[in-house]
Amino acid sequence: MNNFILERRKFIERCALGAFGLSVLPDLRAAEPVGGGNGFGKAKRIIFLQVKGGMSHIDTFDPKIGPTKGPGDAIRTKADFQITEYLPKTAGVADRISVIRSMTAKVGVHGPAQYFMRTAFTQRNTIKHPNLGAWAQHYLGESHGTLPSSACINSGPKYGNGFFPTAFSPIPILNPDNGLRNIKTRGGSEALGQRLALSEKLSSFFSNRYPDRNVKSYREFYDNTLRLLRSKDLDSFDLGKEPAAMRQKYGLSKFGQGCLLARRLVETGVRYVEVATDGWDMHNNLQGDMEDLSPSFDQAYAALISDLDQRGMLNSTLVVLATEFGRKPQFNGNGRGHYPICFCSVLAGGGVKRGFVYGASDKTGAYPENPVTVNDLHATIGWAAGLPLKNEVLSSTGRPFVVGGAKAKPVRELFA
Repeated sequence: MNNFILERRKFIERCALGAFGLSVLPDLRAAEPVGGGNGFGKAKRIIFLQVKGGMSHIDTFDPKIGPTKGPGDAIRTKADFQITEYLPKTAGVADRISVIRSMTAKVGVHGPAQYFMRTAFTQRNTIKHPNLGAWAQHYLGESHGTLPSSACINSGPKYGNGFFPTAFSPIPILNPDNGLRNIKTRGGSEALGQRLALSEKLSSFFSNRYPDRNVKSYREFYDNTLRLLRSKDLDSFDLGKEPAAMRQKYGLSKFGQGCLLARRLVETGVRYVEVATDGWDMHNNLQGDMEDLSPSFDQAYAALISDLDQRGMLNSTLVVLATEFGRKPQFNGNGRGHYPICFCSVLAGGGVKRGFVYGASDKTGAYPENPVTVNDLHATIGWAAGLPLKNEVLSSTGRPFVVGGAKAKPVRELFA
């Protein structure tokens, strides 16, 4: 009977796709567990930290000795592994994180590699792929009555909803100190209100004339925006509500305040938050750039992990630290080039083991043992969030997609 229902649903999906150009239909199946383990569904919230530029694994979470060693020395941590001296505060929370030292990819160009890390799919002109926040909203529904289900901090919402409806787009926060743009008072500025009113008229016209899911999604997007503007939950975006000591704890950098804002948002009901930090493309002055960038990054990351833990939120919040690729093992005293063959990602919370290292690189940091692909990383995050990894969603062209891609496998060894 279940097989009949699923086959019937696939038939209806394809008919709707051909007749009306629908991109997706709501998923009616229950999330299917992908095997046992304590991690499935533990991550009720996800904070995705994207380190743009290609963080050097050898100079951060996978220190080496010999000719490939960088300018920073290895230091002990509160766990049974070492990181470099550039991350002393992270060393103090190492007993609460898991490091993947065997990440691998094939894309070594910044833009496409960043897209790949955010979506687990290769960038193409013919289709846009969703991030994990949109996948989660599709399978799990909205995470809050008035707050958006996802947000992106320090970057725009580009490629957020992908082939899902517009209502699945993350709300953009370009500067955490400013919060939401165009908001002067609760209810929104007069100019924003006028624009939304006009959009409401247009969307109502098109919704009545063209009863299409994609047209409807635009109206839902504006309805959700207006509902948020009129809600007390708007205070979640205001860092001015935080004590000065807490803001200092995270650091006053854009990334530090972005991490603090991410904590505020997930605490009040946003399921998925991306926070970006830039500047890690260290070709020519690795030592100087690491000395400039790592203190604020280190402070923010350690503060986020410890803050979530102290609030009792870490066990149900998965914090993902990801970068598009690593840096070459060859070091001539200046910098390192792009290197997607081997790099690191770090997970914390959401059922992940504490003080754990998965995989390894060889003695030079050049090649991974027990490799983990970007697709596998997405499947791992999706599995932790309780998403059905085998369920297919059809794009507007009729092509089926699953979380992380068809060959992705969650790394269950990461979970307690």
